[in-house]
Amino acid sequence: MQYSTLGNSGLDVSRVCLGTMTWGKQNNQAQADEQIEYALERGVNFMDTAEMYAIPPTPDTYGKTEAIIGDWLSRNATKRSDFILATKIAGNGLHWIRGGKNITASDIAPSVDASLKRLQTDYIDVYQLHWPNRTTPHFGKHWPGDISFTDVDANAHTEEMLQILEALNQCIKDGKIRHYGLSDDSPWGINQYIRLAEIHNLPKPVSIQNEFNLLHTKDWPFLIENCVHQNVAYLPWSPLAAGMLSGKYLNGALPEGSRWTLTQRNGLFRNTPQSEAAITRLVEIAKDAQITPSQLALAWCDQVDGVTSTIIGATTLDQLKEDIDAFDIELSEETLKAISDALKAHPMPF
Repeated sequence: MQYSTLGNSGLDVSRVCLGTMTWGKQNNQAQADEQIEYALERGVNFMDTAEMYAIPPTPDTYGKTEAIIGDWLSRNATKRSDFILATKIAGNGLHWIRGGKNITASDIAPSVDASLKRLQTDYIDVYQLHWPNRTTPHFGKHWPGDISFTDVDANAHTEEMLQILEALNQCIKDGKIRHYGLSDDSPWGINQYIRLAEIHNLPKPVSIQNEFNLLHTKDWPFLIENCVHQNVAYLPWSPLAAGMLSGKYLNGALPEGSRWTLTQRNGLFRNTPQSEAAITRLVEIAKDAQITPSQLALAWCDQVDGVTSTIIGATTLDQLKEDIDAFDIELSEETLKAISDALKAHPMPF
């Protein structure tokens, strides 16, 4: 296993980050235990979760993933220092979480305390804002005209950010969290937090996690360049595009137990004829390279300049093994050229 420094945190994290969002819906406690222990054996020392999980988000599944991790930690307390644990506070829009309202400074400490209780730990290594209060060009909203920037009150949002940052800093001082990070944000959001931190002598964000994969490369190059030069770790989530890049959904297939049999929420805006064409070509490239389509997608993501650690998720141990193995694969120049040609032929397929 290879390791990278997590932004300005000084923490060394594995190039693989174990995602957990299926635990509590598609995976039970025993299966989660198995995944955690296998990942640790393979040298994975980075785990990501969220108060909102399990996925798909519902009132019934809220907090279940953190509770599953906490159950494991309650039986393996001596292993807490073996890995970096990251979780997230949910943003607006979910009525069962703080009434669906914006994140406010007063929400931070109670939400941290609730996560600590569910996780059964004394501290969180990286506490992340799951998405900002303003609408950002994520979740299919990255096409011109989908959202507006000119009607956003930047001053009001900046003041809100400062108050949130001060609350995060208090949690750091109290020893409840060690660092904070962002998620589903933009260069403006990153740089506002950095600017506020510099002006007010407050901590800077150490990371950001955004969707990034062979079907969705909008963060390259501008946001990733920003992360590199501002020393903010870039953490791709959904490197398999909600499972699409495995090829398992080609030609309308819906394998039993797969996420799309539970919900099409994440598949609807990604599942396009253009995506189908791109995946078909990528599956052929993987076959030529004698690796699986999932491994092709993950190995490609890992080698992108500026990527710190890639967040993977699996519903079976076999999938987890296949995914972690991908990070030992060095793609040939021939394969990288074929991938590059495919990207140029199918830019922004969703």
